[in-house]
Amino acid sequence: MFGWQVFNLGDTMTMKLAAQKTALFGKTHTELKQIADELGLPAFAAKQISEWLYKKQAASIDEMTNISKQNREKLAENYEVSRIAHSNVQTSADGTKKYLFPTSNKRFIEAAYIPDDDRATLCVSSQVGCKMGCLFCMTGKQGFQSQLTAGEIVNQISSLPERDKLTNIVYMGMGEPFDNLEGVMRSIEVMTSEWGLAMSPRRITVSTIGIIPAMKHFIENSECHLAVSMHTPFHDERKKLMPIENVYPIAEVIELLREYDFGKQRRISFEYIMFKGINDTPRHVKEISRLLNGLRCRMNLIRFHPIPDTPLESSDETTIQAFREALVKKGIRTTVRASRGQDIFAACGLLSTKELVKQQTPDF
Repeated sequence: MFGWQVFNLGDTMTMKLAAQKTALFGKTHTELKQIADELGLPAFAAKQISEWLYKKQAASIDEMTNISKQNREKLAENYEVSRIAHSNVQTSADGTKKYLFPTSNKRFIEAAYIPDDDRATLCVSSQVGCKMGCLFCMTGKQGFQSQLTAGEIVNQISSLPERDKLTNIVYMGMGEPFDNLEGVMRSIEVMTSEWGLAMSPRRITVSTIGIIPAMKHFIENSECHLAVSMHTPFHDERKKLMPIENVYPIAEVIELLREYDFGKQRRISFEYIMFKGINDTPRHVKEISRLLNGLRCRMNLIRFHPIPDTPLESSDETTIQAFREALVKKGIRTTVRASRGQDIFAACGLLSTKELVKQQTPDF
């Protein structure tokens, strides 16, 4: 790839076509070893580089001081670290922070930091925009723009000012994680490997609307928790809310889950946004109970955060609590997720959409 770079030579501005360097941040140990081999670096160089990237938080190759200057120069000819700082942050009265990160294609993604007593969760994005078109999702209204690389996903963690306080990571931000399976799996490898961030996979949850082939790969090649967006148990209703139901019906998603033994330490949960008059009736409780019968899982009920240009409204508090109690009586472990950050564009995608519109609006 090539990009224009501007060099100031005295009073003359000169345009020079220069090769765009490849990002090191987000590379796996295997990839770093291959790079070191190609450059003729010592066998232990890959370990040194990974330590600087993921343990010591190096911002540049020059900081990798236990690598010889000659070898650093070799590495810097075609590579750079490429950690990216956030460009904006909004802080809620409840302590939630929503960080805005620029991407390589001049778009924006969001990461939400959610402190809660002795827990601190970061909700990360996996795509710029989304192609799934769910009726209730602001990110989907942006349309799909690009996949995030493993480096851009992990960067949301490593470049977070509160990174040392994090206890949990959830892939519940912008995008459908299993529509970017390669980037997500590589980012999980970086996060959970000893040479990377060394996080326990039990601290990571990946959310999906139910892309079955990618789910199978994830279940068989990861130990992280899984969250499935249900939002209604009825096929015809779910098709209206989530077009993916036309391809991968929720009943088939649940049948797939029954094929696996997740063990006691690995969690399956279902996400259920409560919509007034649409999915909050006793009829829905009965069908959820039938679908999930015998499956060890939990249900998370979520209040709907309004977004522009949608007729959907959140169920009222009385209805949400009654719905939870009815599910509990059916033997389904059910919680109501606390609403956080409502004063800072709580719905995912609102902040990045606002920034994107701002960038695209000309000044007069």
